[in-house]
This record gives sequence, C-alpha cells and structure tokens, in this order.
Amino acid sequence: MQKMTKVVFLAALLVLSAGCLEGKPVSDTSPQSPATPEELCMQKCSETLAAQIDLSVGPCLSNQITADWVCDVAHNPRIEADNQPENQCEAFREGEAHHFVELDTECNLIKKH
Repeated sequence: MQKMTKVVFLAALLVLSAGCLEGKPVSDTSPQSPATPEELCMQKCSETLAAQIDLSVGPCLSNQITADWVCDVAHNPRIEADNQPENQCEAFREGEAHHFVELDTECNLIKKH
C-alpha cells in the first residue's frame, strides 16, 4: 500500500508540474540592444516621408536623435542647398552635438560621423 501511495503522489506531482508549465510563454531574458543612431535616424526619416513632408531641401530631422547625435538629410551627390547652414542641424553647427547621421531624400544612409 505504501508503494501505491508513493506512485499516486509522484503521478499527482507530475500532473501539477506539467499544468504549471503549460501555456506559459518562454520569456526572452536577454537585454535588447538599444537602437543605433543610424537606425533611429532612418526611422525618423521614414516617418517624415510617410507624413508627406518634403525632404528635397535637405532639412535637419532631429537636433538630438540620441545623445550627441543629429539626424540630417542631404542629397547624394550633394547640391548647394546641402551646404547652406539653414539646411543643416543647428546642434551640430553650434557644437552641441558632435556626431551626425546623414541620409538621402529616400532615407538611405549617406554617411555617419
């Protein structure tokens, strides 16, 4: 009889254990890497295009896409409008940001620095 009790107890324990695990998603505990300045800038550019905002003059999309980075649009190849201060990110011109991501008017990477 004692063996029967142990078997029933073990069977019940297995059923309960299986029930506790069933249906629970496996969580990803690995930390997600933050988006790069390039990714953030491309996302901002895509959102701007989706809002049907004209990028042909090469506007600054963000003076701080992330810490110390600006997001700017230019032409590839460059045109004179790209060299005009009013079409460049003010934070970079004034030394408040030290890095930039430069995209073309279709949100493709030209360069990052």
